[in-house]
Order: sequence, then C-alpha cells, then structure tokens
Amino acid sequence: MISVQPVTLRGNGVRLEPLSLDHADELRQAAADGELWNLFFTFVPAPDEVQDYIHSALAAQTSGHMLPWAVHDEKSGRVIGATRYHDIKPAVDRVEIGYTWYASSFQRTHINTTCKLLLLEHAFETVGCGVVGFRTDVLNFRSQQAIEALGAKKDGTIRHHSSRKDGTIRDDVFYSILQTEWPAIKQHLHTRLNCHRKSNKS
Repeated sequence: MISVQPVTLRGNGVRLEPLSLDHADELRQAAADGELWNLFFTFVPAPDEVQDYIHSALAAQTSGHMLPWAVHDEKSGRVIGATRYHDIKPAVDRVEIGYTWYASSFQRTHINTTCKLLLLEHAFETVGCGVVGFRTDVLNFRSQQAIEALGAKKDGTIRHHSSRKDGTIRDDVFYSILQTEWPAIKQHLHTRLNCHRKSNKS
C-alpha cells in the first residue's frame, strides 16, 4: 500500500516545492501572467482567492486526498504555477496528477514535460504506484493533447461528471499510465527534453 508524503522534487531547472502559504504572493503573480483565472475549464485562483486556494489544498493534504506543489523555475527564480497528486487511493496504489497550471509565458516550454517526469518518476519509483491517472475537461483540448503527448492511454469519458468553477457541469476525459508502461514513457520524456535542449541551442 502506497504512502504519499510531502517532498521536494528537482530536475532540469525545475523545483517542485511542497505548497505553503509562503507561496501566495508569487502564485498571484504567476496567475496574473495571462489572467489565467478567466479560463473557465481550469481551476486557477484569482488574486483574491489565492489564500483560500492554498488553505483548501493543504486541508486536502491533511486528509490524505492530495499532495500539492508550487512549481519553481530555477532560471528565473520565480514560482510559475502549481500542480498536485490528487484522488490518492492507497488501497489500489493509485494517484492522479492534476490541478496543474503555469504562468502563460512558461506554457509550451520544457516546464510541463519536466514536471510530469518528476511526478511520474516519484510516483512509480519512490511511492510505488501501480498506476497514475489524469483527467481533464472534455473542452480543454490543449490539456488533452499534452496528456496524450506524454504517452498516457485514454481510458474514456465520463459524462456529466464534475462541476466547473462557473457552476456548469463538465464531461471528464480520463487517461492513465500503468507501472509496466513507465520505463518506455520515461525514455520518451527524456528524449523530448533532449530535443528541447538541442532546439534551444540551435
């Protein structure tokens, strides 16, 4: 049975720090980069919601359902977003990765691939997960493309499954990676990062 505890994860210029109230000001700045709280299909806090956002995440951590991180870009020295393990199910050795968002200027960079590599590596190689899941709004096509680019398999869509922050009901698309699939996906993610480094040097 898995046991998930707060830990700092680091690699490729990215540091995932256990989320705390100390990150509040930087998260406000990160969310303001693109005014991300206006995206109806994501859960990014508006400036006046950041304190409650962090308190809620930490309460879920205390109850054992979530493990949240702040995403720190070491090159700029900035906190640029957040991510979590959620729907942690120790009895079946499962976590999901989600609640992920990045400042607009850091999207479509190496950041997301690096974060997913760190989180998947920790889940499979340290925590001992048998499966890692992902879910996203059926209307969030960019998120679906990003998850599929990782190599996750699409499990299906559950209709009328959860609510958006505007109160509308959404269909959720589910994906997963099994422990047996992890070695090939790990190699794939390293290859993607190597390609990114080469393209930045050209």
